[in-house]
Amino acid sequence: MAKPKTHDEALRLKLLHRAAATVFDRGTAALSLRQLAADAKTSTTAVYSLFGSKAGLLSSLYQEAVRLFVERLAGVRPTDDPAGDAIRIGLAYREYAVANPHLYAILFSDRSIQCPSDADRPREVVETYRPLVDAVRRGQVAGQFGPASDAEVIALSVWGTAHGLVSLVLSGNEPPERAVADCYEQALRALVRGWQNSEEPVAESAGSGSRTAGARE
Repeated sequence: MAKPKTHDEALRLKLLHRAAATVFDRGTAALSLRQLAADAKTSTTAVYSLFGSKAGLLSSLYQEAVRLFVERLAGVRPTDDPAGDAIRIGLAYREYAVANPHLYAILFSDRSIQCPSDADRPREVVETYRPLVDAVRRGQVAGQFGPASDAEVIALSVWGTAHGLVSLVLSGNEPPERAVADCYEQALRALVRGWQNSEEPVAESAGSGSRTAGARE
């Protein structure tokens, strides 16, 4: 009779989420495999069997954060309303962060593990905001955004707004008189509406504009 499998996926995920909480609260230096095993009521042998080492654990932690983030954003399917899709992607961004604050920090916070270089970073996480760019480009084709506008800049402005508002919540720095949850979608809609109403191309930087003006003189 085969021995029951004790080092299973449920244990692996339990260890990852406990490790994420430790890293989020106290940084990677505070992460001890022995203490992690004790907290999860398992053995250090189980931890080593599943991850190999602390470096392997941290690598798996990053991969899990990426997997769940990509999975959540991929759940926003394109519709015949690209501008609305851009808003829905922003909402999915917040939903992931609120549901998985420790894993979100693994991806975006300075307090967690050091992010891999672009060469080592999984292609999925590098490209997570591509669906947002695609939504804007579809919106340009549909006449929802000005064709002369830079789709990358519009997408980045939505992404940055989502990141900034989420970061206020997770860092405990929300304005005392206004909860982000009460105005998050409203802020995204106002931003997207502003881009929809703008028919002008994205302006050059002030520096390049000055040089252009000087050349005209």
